Amino acid sequence: MSNEHPQCDREPAVSGQFYPRNPEKLQEELQELFAAAIPRQRERLRAIISPHAGYQFSGEVAASAFNQIDTSVACERVFVIGSSHQVRFEGASVYCDGDFLMPYGKEKVDCEFGNALVNNHPDLFSKDIYPHRGEHTIEVQLPFLHHVLKGKYKIVPILLGCVLPTQCKRIATVLKPWLKEGNLFVISSDFSHYPNYEDAMTLDAITAEAILSNNPEQLITTLKENTYRKIPQLYTSLCGWTSVLTLMYMTVHEDSYQYWPIQYKNSGDVAVYGDQERVVGYYSIAVTEKKNSEPDFYLSDREKELLLEEARYTIEGLFEPAGQKRLKPLECSGGLLAKCGAFVTLRHNGRLRGCCGMMMSDKPLIQTIQDMAVSSAKHDYRFPPLSAHELSDLDLEISVLSPLYKISDISEIELGVHGIYIEQDAASGVFLPQVAIETGWDKKNFLGHCARDKAGIGWEGWKNADIYIFTATIFSEKE
Repeated sequence: MSNEHPQCDREPAVSGQFYPRNPEKLQEELQELFAAAIPRQRERLRAIISPHAGYQFSGEVAASAFNQIDTSVACERVFVIGSSHQVRFEGASVYCDGDFLMPYGKEKVDCEFGNALVNNHPDLFSKDIYPHRGEHTIEVQLPFLHHVLKGKYKIVPILLGCVLPTQCKRIATVLKPWLKEGNLFVISSDFSHYPNYEDAMTLDAITAEAILSNNPEQLITTLKENTYRKIPQLYTSLCGWTSVLTLMYMTVHEDSYQYWPIQYKNSGDVAVYGDQERVVGYYSIAVTEKKNSEPDFYLSDREKELLLEEARYTIEGLFEPAGQKRLKPLECSGGLLAKCGAFVTLRHNGRLRGCCGMMMSDKPLIQTIQDMAVSSAKHDYRFPPLSAHELSDLDLEISVLSPLYKISDISEIELGVHGIYIEQDAASGVFLPQVAIETGWDKKNFLGHCARDKAGIGWEGWKNADIYIFTATIFSEKE
């Protein structure tokens, strides 16, 4: 087939099947999906991974992905990348001979950019329109995109036909310069296909963990291991694996990029249509770029409530084993799955009653909070174990920590904003940000008390130690 085509707008292939053909009904369904979706949790978004099934199955999870877009930031170009389901071909096909026709109007294609991509890299990209004609993976993302950004952008539709990681890596090398502010990458993929409900939850959690690692080799290994598990009825554990892998090759070895889980469901969760014997998994994941070396962290108000509830349920469960059911990581989404340090502080009638935490953790945040709640209640060496009669007058506070950032000068410490972690050889000590406010210490007292009282290296030991700062998201039951 010739690579030269006249202006040729693409007709919709799956309207009326995957989503409503009628514009008004489509708008109504999108409004319902976004109302139920996870609200925006992340700043400086660069990419999202979004499912592409029928909206009755994966629409809420997709809306949660697109909800992460900051509409106050101008977006010039959106790369929508999917893996071909129907046609096998080498490399990638860029649709750049016309626009995408949708029930609500045209999705403008950046044909000039697409043609330049093909002309500059003919060994990787073609402009063959044939693979795009019946393909749904890009099309189903567009109504969500239009709903959020109202058409103030152009799209670059890229369909991958390659099946080799080496080609994904080469394509990523070409696209990486555009993974920056002003652009957005939408990666289209569902997760496991056709195992039963429980197997899907287990398998999709394993696959998601590999993606969140920002290590493409780990994803490749995980996908291979998934096939060795001999899960009944499993057809694939990530249908758009080449698209996800391409994104990961763009972000690997770059500490400024971070992957965040947003929401997980599978088709078995759908009340009307859900068949739990044969399901498809759906995950929304966000990729952000840190502004500088000191990262930020964000929790929604609902996530804070859930963490406080879990901390209290866990402590009450020490005395009433048949009490409230504790959440499991597979039942969580968003910030509850982030891997970061956290402290749980207990106060009884306003006085400190226990405080334990971890500066860093490789567990999901929900599990770290559960573990630290137990430690604060039972294992803070400064206090006797908590007793049941104290529960009614107990107040809980949680501090969720950002990653540590090493400083070269104490002028970088902002009292009340930064906590400090001092380390010298095997000795270390930490103060949370609120300590400086509660004590009224100035900066040198803050450092001196931490060095002497916490690290045990003397009042001026901080001068020869490594000093790290961090921020904390602090919230309590009193709020």
